[in-house]
Order: sequence, then C-alpha cells, then structure tokens
Amino acid sequence: MGNFKRKITRHMDARMNQRGIPGTLVNLVLLHGRWDGDACKLDRNDLCKLKEEVEHLRSTVLKALDKGGLAVVEAGGTLVTAYARPNARSRRK
Repeated sequence: MGNFKRKITRHMDARMNQRGIPGTLVNLVLLHGRWDGDACKLDRNDLCKLKEEVEHLRSTVLKALDKGGLAVVEAGGTLVTAYARPNARSRRK
C-alpha cells in the first residue's frame, strides 16, 4: 500500500497502482504541498521552487563537507561561536 503514517483506503491504493503513483510521491505532496480544502496539491510551480531549494541545500551541504563538518556553540539562547571540525579534511565523495 505505500509507506504512509496515515491510513489509506483501498480505493486510494487501487488508484495509485492504476496511475503509477508510488507512495514516495504521495509523501512528497503531503510534506511540501498546499492544502486547498480537503486536497493537498503540489503543482509544477511548487515543484520548481522545491527543486531550487533542494539545489541550494545541496550546495550548502557540499560546502560543509569541504570543511569536514561544523559545530555551533550556544549558551543561554545566544550563539557564541562556530568552527570547522578540528583536524578536518575534505572527504567529499
């Protein structure tokens, strides 16, 4: 039936199978879509924006990997310092 935390009906399971919609795509819509009444929708514009966000996140992750990881120190709700991991070497794969 898919990997959902919510219950789904047999009707939905049948329609997903007929339409070639895997559970991962349903989860994508539920995580990033906009609710319009009872329907959660993720249109082409939403997907393009999400793709840009993912590409930006990927770029940021690669920069963090180049530093070998990072740490941020917080005390009493205030950010105190940030540093790259000691003895860090680039291990980007």
